[in-house]
Amino acid sequence: MRFADALRGGFGAVAEFKRRSPSAGDLRPGGDPAAVARQYEAAGARAMSVLVDERFAGSWDDLRAARAATSLPLLAKGFFSTAEHLRTAREAGADAALLILRDLDDAQCLTLMREAEALGLDTLVEAHDAAELTRADQLGAPVIGINARDLSTFHIDRRAQLALLARTPRDRIVIAESAIETRAQGAAAELAGANAILVGSTLMRAQDPGAKLTELISRPLVKVCGLTRQEDVDVAVDSGADLVGFILAQESPRRTDTLLDTPDTVLRVAVFVGEEHETGADIVQFYERENGHRARDGVLRYNDERVATVVDLPWESVDETHLDRARTTPGRVMLAGGLDPGNVRAAIDSIRPWAVDSARSTELEPGIKDHDAVRAWVKAAR
Repeated sequence: MRFADALRGGFGAVAEFKRRSPSAGDLRPGGDPAAVARQYEAAGARAMSVLVDERFAGSWDDLRAARAATSLPLLAKGFFSTAEHLRTAREAGADAALLILRDLDDAQCLTLMREAEALGLDTLVEAHDAAELTRADQLGAPVIGINARDLSTFHIDRRAQLALLARTPRDRIVIAESAIETRAQGAAAELAGANAILVGSTLMRAQDPGAKLTELISRPLVKVCGLTRQEDVDVAVDSGADLVGFILAQESPRRTDTLLDTPDTVLRVAVFVGEEHETGADIVQFYERENGHRARDGVLRYNDERVATVVDLPWESVDETHLDRARTTPGRVMLAGGLDPGNVRAAIDSIRPWAVDSARSTELEPGIKDHDAVRAWVKAAR
């Protein structure tokens, strides 16, 4: 399968093999690319990236070893600037090659894209700022990578990356590169418009790279909602929650007036009913108001764009069609309402939602969390 084709249709990951990073130092100096390739394929990677540059302690032999071990499409990563580089990549078993706009002018990049096409190679054209994204677009690059790392300074700017992902033309395949360590960070890239994340250092630092990859791309995301105290937020984060919810609706007994502090390893969700205001949240969960309370179902919005449906229960009521409605709802679904550690796994197996949400099952009283219950909820849902 071609590299580009493997990234169409749903969100996925390009899993990378590299022995070291110029910014992070040695990662897995004695790593076996063949063994890691097999782990990635078993874990569900869409494709594999292999660093072949000596600055990453890589070589073409690493690519050849991966090619012998896996049927995954392989991306050769290096600082390529000549047709000879591309021919070497193809002969070593690559299906695609990286072209970094920082190092190439438009004429060079276009020439290499055409040479790659003639060789049967796809290209990943990499940008890290708005000017380079414009160039990639104008060059007609079918696959565009948005790198959160400035390769000149090694500085990471994930917010800038997400903003660029949101601006990338939707008729291209878009890959978010660098500095993704958690499911929530990968989900943010997904919501911003990425078809895939490219993950290297996080996987190569892990004792079991395949298991770590499974963790990063698995769904559903797990949300702990109704948080009003910093100590409860901290427990939710430490327990492994991906999303933390703050209810700003007037009628809720779990109302809070502010979003509390979280690390950038999770996403903050602001929950509104009827009206909303700017909070700085990563995601807005919005319900219309009906009969003085929230409507049965809601929506998730990211950058003011609807990205998921919240399939919930009516206000303080039940709905026998709850799971059936969730099962037939198109697109991403956050399943909420009546979920607890005892029933969430069966619901996940039945619905396969994008996220699951609970507030009541983790409480001592409205707005006050039971820390053991929080841990039990996250463990059961993940």
